[in-house]
Amino acid sequence: VMQDAAMFFARHAVAPHELPSELLATEGHGSSPTKREGDPSFVLATLHRAENTDDSERLTEIVNALNAIHRALAPVVLPLHPRTRAAIERTGLILQTHTINPVGYFEMLWLLQHCGLVLTDSGGLQKEAFFFGKPCVTLRDQTEWVELVEAGVNELVGADQARIEQAAASHFGHTVQDHAELYGGGKAAERIVTHLLQRE
Repeated sequence: VMQDAAMFFARHAVAPHELPSELLATEGHGSSPTKREGDPSFVLATLHRAENTDDSERLTEIVNALNAIHRALAPVVLPLHPRTRAAIERTGLILQTHTINPVGYFEMLWLLQHCGLVLTDSGGLQKEAFFFGKPCVTLRDQTEWVELVEAGVNELVGADQARIEQAAASHFGHTVQDHAELYGGGKAAERIVTHLLQRE
């Protein structure tokens, strides 16, 4: 029912107030002379797992990749977890991305709906990217959601800078193929109720 909830609450999504104004020039948020309505305008990134933040080599590779993607491919929006911020400062790295404070659920739904790619080491965000038809590049060596990798909508790249950049360039702006059978297509609760009623 996780997909059911995401689809239901998507209508309540709101843009994070810290988001740069040029990234709001998308569906229903103004216009830009060089941007077609509906075009993806940014990459959504999250980074918080200890395996990445507590390992200075992995953290350096990921931050360098995010900076390179931000410069060469598309703006990177990074809601930054406090522990990640501390780790980056401790390592002496400098983020060149659009870094914002952590966001709530409705703000994250807006970011998911309007981004062109998700880069994450989160567990749940891998699934939520799929719910909204967005390609996902996972900054881990393994994932709980192997079915998404097998379906070709999620790519595991670990913490290798070159692999992250290559995957981002390959997937940005693409709409992933629908695989409604994976998580119920937003109708899991309806199917459960129907099944229970049939058992009576």
